[in-house]
Amino acid sequence: MNLAQLREAIDMGAPGARDTLPFGCAPVDRRISGGGLAMNAVHEVVAASTSLSDDAAATLFLAGIGARFAEHFNAPILWAASRFDLYAPGLEQAGLLPASVIYAEASDDKSVLAIVEDALRDGTPAAVIGEVRSASLVATRRLQLAAGKAGQPVLLLRRWRKAEVDPLSAPSAAVTRWRIASASASPLPVAGVGRPRWRVELARQRGGEPHIWELEGCDARGRLAVPAPSRGRAGSAAGTAYRQVA
Repeated sequence: MNLAQLREAIDMGAPGARDTLPFGCAPVDRRISGGGLAMNAVHEVVAASTSLSDDAAATLFLAGIGARFAEHFNAPILWAASRFDLYAPGLEQAGLLPASVIYAEASDDKSVLAIVEDALRDGTPAAVIGEVRSASLVATRRLQLAAGKAGQPVLLLRRWRKAEVDPLSAPSAAVTRWRIASASASPLPVAGVGRPRWRVELARQRGGEPHIWELEGCDARGRLAVPAPSRGRAGSAAGTAYRQVA
């Protein structure tokens, strides 16, 4: 093993191939290195802006991932935060059932990160979600090593600290980094509210290229979906736009 391979093994927390959990959405999975989210790695998610709609989209995106990990491992996830504004019925609509999540409230970011690391050592949760406004490169490296050793994923929701400073501008050891924005809801044949749509950006991934999709938000099992094409000329234009980013 050369020096570069040794560094990669340290960063990943364990040598060898990584197990992954696919999204179950082909346009996404085929663009992710390994075909899905690595189970022994740190993944970061941020809302595309400080707006409530983007914040909700990022939170539900994470909830859907957590729901799929909970289903895969048949175990609850742990969600740690220093500010609790989560809406359980909303999380349930994204597939994260109340029985599948354990909440932990902390006083600050440092305490949240400590809870996340302790949960990895315990090994009980299927995945660990932590909400932080700040996490240093050293802190994310520690989490990456702990996730690799435990074989469990860490999902960090990076909150905005200042409107003019992108949370993803901070260096991180995360294997993937995602930026989520709300988009126009799927149209319905009758008056009402359609399934939400999100602009999902894979801003960075180790071993792969960044990419952007416009997708339907998580369903009751945490699954994303490709938007169905609309009828007529508008639908044709929308389909062309989607093919360009997929």
